[in-house]
Amino acid sequence: MVEKKDLDWGSLDFGYHQTDYSYEAHWKDGEWDEGGLTTDHDLHLSECAGIFHYCQEVFEGLKAYTTEEGSIVCFRPDMNASRMFDSAERLEMPGFPKDRFVEAVKEVVKANAAWVPPFGSGATLYVRPFMIGSGEVIGVAPAPEYTFRILVTPVGPYFKGGLKPIKLRVSEYDRAAPHGTGNIKAGLNYAMSLRPTMEAHRNGYAENIYLDPQSRTYIEETGGANVLFVKEDGTLVVPKSHTDSILPSITRRSLVQVAQDLGMTVDERYVTWEEVAGDEFVECGLCGTAAVISPVGQIDNKVNGADQEVVFPAGCTEIGPVMKQLRETLTGIQDGNLEDKHGWVCKIDVD
Repeated sequence: MVEKKDLDWGSLDFGYHQTDYSYEAHWKDGEWDEGGLTTDHDLHLSECAGIFHYCQEVFEGLKAYTTEEGSIVCFRPDMNASRMFDSAERLEMPGFPKDRFVEAVKEVVKANAAWVPPFGSGATLYVRPFMIGSGEVIGVAPAPEYTFRILVTPVGPYFKGGLKPIKLRVSEYDRAAPHGTGNIKAGLNYAMSLRPTMEAHRNGYAENIYLDPQSRTYIEETGGANVLFVKEDGTLVVPKSHTDSILPSITRRSLVQVAQDLGMTVDERYVTWEEVAGDEFVECGLCGTAAVISPVGQIDNKVNGADQEVVFPAGCTEIGPVMKQLRETLTGIQDGNLEDKHGWVCKIDVD
């Protein structure tokens, strides 16, 4: 068994801590090189690299865990490989081969096995694959060369306070243009959310919830997570995007399957803000790789003269029963404590 680093795992924040190895590969003249591990954690780029001028960048996020019996695993890396491939295609970037993506994740996690937090610590190893246009380009065009890289870092909880319900506000901004790039995982989508996010923080909110950019009628997602709702009868309601602007979250899709396995009714459909404001739901949560599920206790709408305050009665002071069951079931599968019926857990062999 690999000896873990001497860290205060329970006190880790959700921040960058440099580990031993990263992974890097390069695309040039129509093909990817063989790639491999590197101990150099700096990127060396021309000032004319395409990333700096035309934002050709896509990324992913997944985690590695230590199970109770000591194995190191990660969760559905094949889905991250597929989503990153699709994101790259949308931005006219060469897709990194899906099988190589999974193998690269395994290789870099194995090389940093000592940095995978121990079971029960509440921390995980965050795995961040990304690709940038690294070749020089001055006219508006795809870059001639690309760099694929994976960094890993041990992290604590994404939201301070763990599972304490957070408060959101409806944003006056739009997250993405109708039928634009909202359904891919690209840095440009997150750059536009920074100003609204900081404004939300300055006003006492953890995050923004965005309405559809076309009619501002339908629920989309937050700046960094998909949204889930629960009706009084226990139905899990999963918002669909009216303008194809929601990121296809791997965590969301996994939770939908978990809910169905548990016998819950799942309703994936368009959800209007008026339904939310009309107290149609008793629980709300945000889902994503970083937090798995973060319970939402309240959403305020102060946009365009509105003065609405929506409180979710079954989850306003602590995580609600449905969100709690979903979260515990999914994390139990990830940790190896519950049966992995669907083959989602990818074991990483460590010598």
